[in-house]
Parts: sequence; structure tokens; C-alpha cells
Amino acid sequence: METKQGVLAHFIPIAVLKALTRDAELAVPQGLLVAGMVGIRSYPFRVGRESRGKVVDGVFHRIERPRRGDSKPNNDLYLADNKERLQISREHFQIERAATGYQVVDRGSVCGISVGGVRAGGNERGGTLPLRDGDEIRVGEDVSPYSYTFFALE
Repeated sequence: METKQGVLAHFIPIAVLKALTRDAELAVPQGLLVAGMVGIRSYPFRVGRESRGKVVDGVFHRIERPRRGDSKPNNDLYLADNKERLQISREHFQIERAATGYQVVDRGSVCGISVGGVRAGGNERGGTLPLRDGDEIRVGEDVSPYSYTFFALE
């Protein structure tokens, strides 16, 4: 029998990503968004572009990814990128807990990431940046509308 603490651990996040722009908020599946934030419940937390869907009247509509058995998807969070010039790669970045705190790792994306204006990755070369509580993560190029603030809750 599971304890109340064990049950709560499934629901209470250890960190969150707060959307900073309307586009960043719209990119998140609505079932995962609470007050403009996405809960992170374990590390590494992988983020990439939602590629399953269809465009109707210029609006991207997701097609749900059913989970089969014990198989895991490539990402914990799939973001819809409906811009003409894509900013989010299918396997874009991940947030990790490191010995010295947190870090964000570019997973070989095309457009890279930035934390507090410092860039990493892009051109499929990967890269790692330190990440602190309250830092802004921009997914894609400097003009990308996909920006999130990282809040550690541990």
C-alpha cells in the first residue's frame, strides 16, 4: 500500500517552467499547463517539438501520443511550434540535476538555446549551460517567442 507522501510525489512538481510569452504558453499542451506553468517531476526533463498534428485554418492541432505499455516517448514535454520558421527541434533540450545545481543541455538542436542571453547548441552541435532558479530559457534563436523561466522547488 502506498503512503500519502508517495502519492503526493506523483503530483507535486520539483520544478516548473513558466511561460513568458503568449506563444510559449500556446505551445504547451493545455492539459499540462497550470497558471501558465508546466510541472517538472523528474530529471532529466526532455523537451522537443510536437510533430504529430495537422494545421486547420492556420492553427496547429495536436494528435495525442498514446503511450503503449512501458515504452517512453522521446520527450517529457512536446511543444507545438507553429511559426513559419521553426525554432524547436524534435529533440531540443533537457534540464538535468547536476552535482553543482542544474544545467540545460542542448540535444543537438538546429536553433540552439540560451539561458540569460548566453547561447549554446545550434547547428546540431549540442552544448551545456548552467541553470539557476529564476533563469530564463529561450528555445531557439534570439528572435524565438518560446521563452520560459525555470523555478526550482526542491
